Amino acid sequence: MKRWLLFGLIVSFLVLLAACGNDTTEDPPTESDGATEETNDDSNSSEDSTEGAATNNDGEILMVTVELMNSDGDAIGTAELTEEDSGVAVALQAENLEQGMHGIHFHQEGMCEVPDFKSAGDHFNPESTMHGMDNADGPHAGDLPNLEVGEDGNVSQEFVAENVTLEIGEEDSLLKEGGTALVIHAGEDDQKTDPSGDSGDRIACGVIAAE
Repeated sequence: MKRWLLFGLIVSFLVLLAACGNDTTEDPPTESDGATEETNDDSNSSEDSTEGAATNNDGEILMVTVELMNSDGDAIGTAELTEEDSGVAVALQAENLEQGMHGIHFHQEGMCEVPDFKSAGDHFNPESTMHGMDNADGPHAGDLPNLEVGEDGNVSQEFVAENVTLEIGEEDSLLKEGGTALVIHAGEDDQKTDPSGDSGDRIACGVIAAE
């Protein structure tokens, strides 16, 4: 009788151990179980822009980059034109030019055909004035201060063109239909002789356009 009682106690103990061994800890839910994983959207968005020009949120053009080339059609520098309250600021950098003073003007047509750049037409002159900042009947809207090129053939110069704008639709806008051009001459502009200040041949040119 004691043997059967002992046997029953042993069986009960084994059953209890088996029941305890079946307890499992529930795994945390995975994404497939309905859990969501927080993600960050790092995608960047870019505003629409006009090639070669910077605009504000209203689409007004604030800055235009002009690519300058020589009579061989080789790139020699750039000029950044920026709209300001006082006019259009010009920041020009160029290389491989002859040392000395050089006339530079905005011209009427947005074309730069090598080698002579005559395609750029006359000076930009919407008010039909005479040439030269020292001319009592001038200047042309496109007249600018002379460039001074160093011994190394490089020039970095900034100035403000007070008689023009980048605002489309204005009479004195450089961004008129067809555009305009920025032209560098071989010689110094005397700032008084009509029509071009005796500044000589056109040696570099860049088109000014909104696109």
